[in-house]
Amino acid sequence: MNKQIEKLKHNGLFVKMFLIMVVTIIAVSITTTWTTIRVSERVFMETFSITNTKIIDQINHSMDAFNYSIVQAANTISQSGVIRGYLTEAEQDSLHNLRVFYRMDDIMHRIASGLETYEVEIKVAGANGRLYTTSDISYLKLSAEQLKNDPLTQRALEEPRKLLYQHVKPGDGDQQLQQLLVVTKPLLNTSSGDVYGMIYFIMPENKFARFYEAYTSEGNDVIVMNKEGMILSSSRKMWTGQEAEELMKSARELEERNMPYENRVITGKEQIVLSQYLPLLDLYVVNLIDKKQAIGELTNMKALLISIVVIVGISLIIVFTVSRRMTKSLTRLVKQISTISKYEFDHKVSVGGSYETRQLGLAFNAMIDELQEYVKKLVQTEKEKRNAELEALQGQINPHFLYNTLASVKFMVQQGSRDKAADTINALISLLQNVVGNISETIPLSQELVNMRHYVLINHVRYGERIKVHYFISPDCMGYHVPKLIIQPFIENAFFHGFNRKTEGHIYFMASKEGHALVCEIVDDGDGFAMDKEDGKLGLVPRGKRQLFTGIGVHNVHDRLKLLYGDGFGLTISSEPGEGTRVKIRIPLLDR
Repeated sequence: MNKQIEKLKHNGLFVKMFLIMVVTIIAVSITTTWTTIRVSERVFMETFSITNTKIIDQINHSMDAFNYSIVQAANTISQSGVIRGYLTEAEQDSLHNLRVFYRMDDIMHRIASGLETYEVEIKVAGANGRLYTTSDISYLKLSAEQLKNDPLTQRALEEPRKLLYQHVKPGDGDQQLQQLLVVTKPLLNTSSGDVYGMIYFIMPENKFARFYEAYTSEGNDVIVMNKEGMILSSSRKMWTGQEAEELMKSARELEERNMPYENRVITGKEQIVLSQYLPLLDLYVVNLIDKKQAIGELTNMKALLISIVVIVGISLIIVFTVSRRMTKSLTRLVKQISTISKYEFDHKVSVGGSYETRQLGLAFNAMIDELQEYVKKLVQTEKEKRNAELEALQGQINPHFLYNTLASVKFMVQQGSRDKAADTINALISLLQNVVGNISETIPLSQELVNMRHYVLINHVRYGERIKVHYFISPDCMGYHVPKLIIQPFIENAFFHGFNRKTEGHIYFMASKEGHALVCEIVDDGDGFAMDKEDGKLGLVPRGKRQLFTGIGVHNVHDRLKLLYGDGFGLTISSEPGEGTRVKIRIPLLDR
């Protein structure tokens, strides 16, 4: 798993480039395909609407011709005195009645002959209760009285001066088994305006459907309906005789906005709706096209998807091959560069691959050469700097410290405290030997502890034992090395700066291990101090304090530790007025 992750890391550029190209190709393919389909749909819709509008025009032309024949027949009937007389006069003797019927029959058959093409049955009913039909087999088997009270007649009488197209459902009349389309027209007395009869032009709905059925197909339906939304005829027989308010609303919107078509969801499907109003018939002819089916015929989605997959696949193979060849040499260079740190900057990369990669390799090797020279100079400079600092430390013994210590020894000799004077001189000699004579950069913590005890002894001799010093050191830490003179400055600061207001107190030195680090702490319960902003960042004491022994400030100690061991090490100081000061020194575990 780790090898795979490492391999993926080295080939990161290739993976990113390839993924970007894959996403780009797929996005472009999808966008292009979607745009092409949408444009094709739009063009198809425009073309389809123009074509179907012409078809509707042809249907309307046929229906206008039919309506014209109906109008002529209705006008002939209404202008015939024989027919008026037959429908209005009272019953007389049989001979007269037969003569009138014969003349009536002759006229009606001549009128009906003009409608034979459409297979229309004509019924006329008079106010006198007489009923005449031109067909021996009537489509609408209703008596004169039944017709008089039928909704067909009642609706026609509401608008007596116009032809009214109406639908009759199966079962409305005796033995009626099919849907009928009935055109009604009241017969009016021209002088008084009274209705003296009613004309019924009756034809089966399937005969009327011949006007448009040649232009229909699956998913392409034609619907004829009146202004109330009643479907009088439809290529879908189940819709005939139904109310279609939503479709009527679409037809009116198209008429009002003068739009060629619109998309609308009807019967749960997205449909293309085209409509035209026939003012002579007072009807709407609506063309309803299933959009999904129509577009499906335009575009073979399965073939289109297969083509897209093939094109994208070929493109990805080409992109993979080209990208791999372009990034292979760069990946090899990156892998070599990532291992440079393991060879301590003395390992150069091999130069090869494309022009750009070769230039990068040459530039990197040149940089490595310059870096090696710089590191050598830096190491040498740091060595010289540390030696100079050490020599400076060893030469910075404060003369006042020596003078005051020797003066104290002289006084003890004069007082007769020869043993105490001898101990003080021995402590001073040991301290000077470790500071001046030992040129090592680090010393064991046990030796540093000896130096601290000698220093504390000398200070107790000079100033008394008002400040007690306590040592708490983990036994497993005694052998670890610490930089020389790294702890003593803080003992000194505690002695001479920590108890100016307090007359007595304690200093604690503690050493222990924390993980892979040695932690030394110097804690006092003296005066403490308020830390300024600059020193608060590192927890250092303010600059400018007296240093009575080494002259090395704690700021220098912190900088020295960071220089030697890195950012993870150094010292921190925390203090509050009246509560004392805590110094924490953190260095790595050093065996020598």
